Amino acid sequence: MSTFNTPEFRRRAFLAGLGALSTSALVTACGGTSASTGASSTTPVDGGNITFLIQGYDTGWVSSKTSISSYEGNLWGQITDKLVYVNEKGELSPWVAESWEELNGAKDFVIHLKKGVTFSDGTPLDAAAVVANLNAWAKGDSTRGVSKVGLFPSSNFVSAEATNAGTVKVAFSSPALGFIATLAYHGCILLSPKTLALPVEAQADLSQEIGSGPFVVKSWKQGDTYVLEKRKDYNWGPAALGHTGPARLDTITYKVIKDTSVRTSTVVSGQADVAFNVEPQEIESLKAQGFTVGTPRYLGFVDGFQVNTQAFPTNDPAVRQAIQHGIDRDEILKTVYTSDWNAATTFIQGNVPEAGEFSDSFKFDAGKANKILDDAGWASGSDGYRSKDGKTLEITLTPNPYVPSTKAEDELIAQQLKKVGIKVNLKVVDVAGYAAVQASRPPLFQTSRSFVDVGTVAGVLTSQNKGEDWFGLGTSDQKLNDLSTAIATASDRASREKVADELQQYVLEQGYFIPLNQLVQRLYLISPKIKDVQYNGLAYANFYTAWISQ
Repeated sequence: MSTFNTPEFRRRAFLAGLGALSTSALVTACGGTSASTGASSTTPVDGGNITFLIQGYDTGWVSSKTSISSYEGNLWGQITDKLVYVNEKGELSPWVAESWEELNGAKDFVIHLKKGVTFSDGTPLDAAAVVANLNAWAKGDSTRGVSKVGLFPSSNFVSAEATNAGTVKVAFSSPALGFIATLAYHGCILLSPKTLALPVEAQADLSQEIGSGPFVVKSWKQGDTYVLEKRKDYNWGPAALGHTGPARLDTITYKVIKDTSVRTSTVVSGQADVAFNVEPQEIESLKAQGFTVGTPRYLGFVDGFQVNTQAFPTNDPAVRQAIQHGIDRDEILKTVYTSDWNAATTFIQGNVPEAGEFSDSFKFDAGKANKILDDAGWASGSDGYRSKDGKTLEITLTPNPYVPSTKAEDELIAQQLKKVGIKVNLKVVDVAGYAAVQASRPPLFQTSRSFVDVGTVAGVLTSQNKGEDWFGLGTSDQKLNDLSTAIATASDRASREKVADELQQYVLEQGYFIPLNQLVQRLYLISPKIKDVQYNGLAYANFYTAWISQ
């Protein structure tokens, strides 16, 4: 391969040429029109088509199977609705669910549905359809290979019942404070009962994905282009978005472009309107040229490592603590990221209402990290790396392909940990390869995971109630078991907040999770002519309200 055709060369060439581009060139539309500075630039107008460049849709179109990846989620968010809307502060508001009641100490719920909502095939999104979706999220169907939604409160779910066409009653065996919030989670998208009844193989066919959203799939070429067109009869968007009626745009075309620098330069040249996941180091230059770069933070876990306590060498608590204190997170923020990124204070994002301040538990202190390893018998060798019982203190990190710049981040972490005698290797993979790495349960797995309600974190920490057992502990840590149970079954929010504090402190002190920074996973480079793009609490861009300045 020629040096002049490598992604790194193209990225450098783009950066070098960015400053030479004129503002008029940047706002040139794909069709040759330019943005106006008159009244029309602030008054929404209907019509027009946009092109959205994205890495790919490699995990496929079975929503329950993929748990809605960062890439597929962009398209799902346009063709489907949810019962409840959540904003970036974690505040809930009505959507397809017009209102709801929490009864019997959060064991029973009544959901009242908005009238007149239909799926794109004309069938009603009524109580029976909602019951079908609730059962699918809570239970899945192993006979058809259909997975349940990972963070849905399944363990204590009893039943969902349509009491009439517009009302659903949901029962749990124990308090489920997080239930309504979970209805806003991006895994809980409303699909037609016809779609839900299909075998997994058929559900993977986009033509069979019948939603109720403001757009429908018009056409697609797998792995290349996906065209959505607006539903002219759509009239039930969430009030929080401040718009009623159909979407303003006529179509959204998602175009797969693997190379980040090509996606960026294509939008800069006016040949496309939106690019997903630009490099953080390019943000300031792009903003200076008049572009919008959306950097929403989602509700969920921070950027960091879930630790496998059963794998060498993180089965040693001393190693876990040394890594906690051997990473200089301030240097990472200053070197890799921009002011759009914030320091982590715990293992959950700062916009989660229950997030606490526990940064002392993982404060950078190379001297402390070295002493911890010295005391634990990890001796330094002539190569600068430590060993014990004939084994080198060595870890392989796999940068998260869903998150921009984690390769640069992990390269810097490798340099930092070398200073305390820990050898770090990097293994770079794509999205498909990342799933295989996760399945192999490495010592450190760089996670990115959203949630809407803090009570749902119990579903990942241990193996209780078929939990995901992130740390490989099973049910061996009784204190973690008790804290996980308490946060999942709390009957009031005040007591749950106290448990959340204790849980965060305990997980960090044990070195079960190693935070890095508050995660900005989904970045959006947007042309100056595209107005009123909004972001929900899961950091997805919503184009229902978007319009094109003439």
